[in-house]
Amino acid sequence: MKRARTTADLATLEQIASMTGRAFMEGVLAGDLTAAPIGETLGFVLHEVGEGRAVFRGIPSLSVYNPVGTVHGGWFGTLLDSCMACAVQTALPKGAGYTTLEFKVNIIRPLFEGSGPVLAIGDATHVGRRTGVAEGKIIGEADGKLYATGSTTCLIMAI
Repeated sequence: MKRARTTADLATLEQIASMTGRAFMEGVLAGDLTAAPIGETLGFVLHEVGEGRAVFRGIPSLSVYNPVGTVHGGWFGTLLDSCMACAVQTALPKGAGYTTLEFKVNIIRPLFEGSGPVLAIGDATHVGRRTGVAEGKIIGEADGKLYATGSTTCLIMAI
């Protein structure tokens, strides 16, 4: 039986502060650091990391449906928040962290349980001393269709 994760499984602030944001994200991608538990809950994983870029891969399932029979907007929002904010994270120096200040989501077409895997691609467009800005999009892995777009502003702070 699989052991339930606890907050003790997550990286400490000291560990996070001791590495660049990109090194932290690469550690998550490699499995050396624990991924955010929300990904397990909602069916998505970190798929790719680069400078100013983070890509997550998600598979929509019935468990994330709304009452009208499509994937809930919150699933789109969580996936976009993750890829965009992590794109900002990849550009942070040692000792810096972030929190999402605001984000916007535009759902262009619905997703369903049978839609197949999607990629949530986040690209940082500005990372300064106090704020980071990123854009994101969700595309179908097989069909290449655009399902949603987003934008975010993150507050950058010392940790």
